[in-house]
Amino acid sequence: MTHADEQTAPQHETAVYTHGHHESVLRSHSWRTVENSAAYLIPELRAGLEVLDVGCGPGTITADLAARVAPGRVTAVDAAEDVLEKARAAAAERGVENVEFAVADVHALDFPDDSFDIVHAHQVLQHVGDPVRALREMRRVCRPGGVVAARDSDYGAFTWFPENPGLDRWSALYRQVARANGGEPDAGRRLLSWARRAGFTDIAATAGTWCFARPEERAWWSGLWADRTTQSVYAALAVDGGHATREELDGIAGAWRTWAAQEDAWFMVPHGEILCRA
Repeated sequence: MTHADEQTAPQHETAVYTHGHHESVLRSHSWRTVENSAAYLIPELRAGLEVLDVGCGPGTITADLAARVAPGRVTAVDAAEDVLEKARAAAAERGVENVEFAVADVHALDFPDDSFDIVHAHQVLQHVGDPVRALREMRRVCRPGGVVAARDSDYGAFTWFPENPGLDRWSALYRQVARANGGEPDAGRRLLSWARRAGFTDIAATAGTWCFARPEERAWWSGLWADRTTQSVYAALAVDGGHATREELDGIAGAWRTWAAQEDAWFMVPHGEILCRA
């Protein structure tokens, strides 16, 4: 496909969202804040800015962003209307009023050029069919001098201790299912490359981590993944796609709980981060 053909090709989502919005997924997503998930963006946030939060999910990061840029406004978009209801509820619960929500596809954002000072996406590009096109769209709606920011985990670099064959199988299976759905689970290491291909030249690439080591952290992290492995959309996709059996998924869930019960258990999730000046 030539560059001209690429520019005129249909713009729409082609990937399937691997996680879905099961309670075990929202349990994780609702834990996220600007501090633990977008600290690299904090120096860019100030009162009065207009922000677009792409793939906002249940909206906890969105509400934090809105509080930090007030009286500026945050527009939060997601591909799923049902999760936007949870995001609206989260904003209302916090008394955040300078935010609005809409359904949108990041490959074809329904906003004019140069609409926002900051365009942000957390754990989004790993799930979309064309992350480079998505970044081009994010750049299009960002004002000159503004910032496009993205952060994505890198499943291939997840690290844990002690060794556990069940978690080894979980890692390989998740990446297999995610790629079969059109996503790229090792997105973190690719963000800089994707941004360069999207036309950005002023890019600050960094990395951040989540670490789960205290007993309550291990129980929370392992519990949500054990439940996600057996009960969520991901579980159905794994079985229906012929990647695993229900019995195998039950075994992986058990491996998560066995790992978490060990006193010296430790888990690290690395993320790639990019701040791109438009």
